[in-house]
Amino acid sequence: MTSAIPKDLKCIYFKSMAEYGVQNGVNGLHNLSEPNEQQSHGELFLTEAFKVIVEEAVRKGTDVNEKVCEWQEPEQLRALLDLELREHGESHKQLLQRVRDVAKYSVKTNHPRFFNQLFAGVDYHALTGRLLTETLNTSQYTYEVAPVFVLMEDVVLQKLRSLLGWNEGDGIFCPGGSISNMCAMNVARYWAFPQVKTQGLWALPRLAIFTSQESHYSTKKAAAFLGIGIDNIYHVKVNESGCMIPEDLEAKIVLAKSQGAVPFYVNATSGTTVQGAFDPLERIADISERNGMWMHVDAAWGGSVLLSQKHRHLVSGIERANSVTWNPHKMMMAGLQCSVFLLRDTTNLLMRCHCANATYLFQQDKFYDISLDTGDKSIQCGRKVDCLKLWLMWKAEGSQGLAERVEKAFAHTSALVEEMKKREGFQLVSEPQFVNVCFWYIPPSLRGKENNADYQDRLAKVAPTIKERMVKQGTMMLGYQPLEGRVNFFRMVILNPQLTKRDMIFFLDEIERLGKDL
Repeated sequence: MTSAIPKDLKCIYFKSMAEYGVQNGVNGLHNLSEPNEQQSHGELFLTEAFKVIVEEAVRKGTDVNEKVCEWQEPEQLRALLDLELREHGESHKQLLQRVRDVAKYSVKTNHPRFFNQLFAGVDYHALTGRLLTETLNTSQYTYEVAPVFVLMEDVVLQKLRSLLGWNEGDGIFCPGGSISNMCAMNVARYWAFPQVKTQGLWALPRLAIFTSQESHYSTKKAAAFLGIGIDNIYHVKVNESGCMIPEDLEAKIVLAKSQGAVPFYVNATSGTTVQGAFDPLERIADISERNGMWMHVDAAWGGSVLLSQKHRHLVSGIERANSVTWNPHKMMMAGLQCSVFLLRDTTNLLMRCHCANATYLFQQDKFYDISLDTGDKSIQCGRKVDCLKLWLMWKAEGSQGLAERVEKAFAHTSALVEEMKKREGFQLVSEPQFVNVCFWYIPPSLRGKENNADYQDRLAKVAPTIKERMVKQGTMMLGYQPLEGRVNFFRMVILNPQLTKRDMIFFLDEIERLGKDL
């Protein structure tokens, strides 16, 4: 049976078994001359599956000549994947085919022409960190089970806070920006009304939250989840570019107070999801301080401008916030998931708010410094190691290399907009502040007919139709959406460092090709 094992794996196996025998007083290998059957098959499968992953998901997934996706209708895809779970396991050959099928029919988010989400591309050092994290399979809650990663997380969080302008503070990695924003709201409520932890909602007045009309929907989810209520969110007006209007924030605070609510939390946004807008943080900080409110900045998307001296003015005033959400899995390309919740607080507020003091996990008489057991700061128990991929990427690229990525994305955005303005049929929703390019494509049949009664209804159908065509043909993937007072338009997100001028020209040509007959 050992002849089926690759030579390198066989050598490793027998060497480890020999060492095991010596360490345990066994004379030679005796009954250990053959490897455990399950282990040997598992190692062989892992080796061969990894080759498939590298070829199908990494090499082809980043090749501009390959499709972004191999579209199938749901019923067809169910049949192709053979998703049924049976009584008995499948063969080695069948399982490798399952790996190939998963890679083949999944969307290639690393592809240079994937523009659909606020993440794209691949950093190979970060990917290596992700693979190592999954292999080690530990949880980031105590020093005893994750010593390397507890120390690493502390260093990474310190570095991120320093970019915000904080010499001290706190923070934790969370499973995504929505959970980071929810943690912010929960900590802010505990800061304002600490009795809520023990007495619950009965101990609270009606609370008021303030956020812009174009802020992320996670604010609504957090208000609902925490029992504050969506109806107690006051949505502040934005200007044409999507930035919060400070005068309306002040007016909404006055309104909330007149209705018997207690303003306690302002959510500002640095890089809105659709338009990439940056709220005026200095003005919002002034208003927050005057009204004794917690100021949180959702910089999940836009926080990475802090890496660039050329563009960090977009978040001027962020150092005055009480807390910040930042997703390195987006513009920094650390890979999903990688989100941090950062606090300026130095009073251990995060721990006091979230801790439950489980004695089986966070014993107080351990043989090391128990302040290294950071798991009780989180709302979770088990917590994935999300710091390694970011740390390894940063080690490889350095701060300068990461800054260059940000600046390259801005340069690509400017070049695309300049080319777009030269072409008939492309109309910007607004001038980009960030790397979100929002636009309508107006097909020849609609040009010059803006005053027709059915113009808006017909224009609203253009983006969904072009999106359907590009996905089914696999040439690109691009998002679209309506916005208050505006019918469906495209949102092009530019962040993949692999992008070239050729890709930009292809993008515009492809929109024209797919939409010219509409």
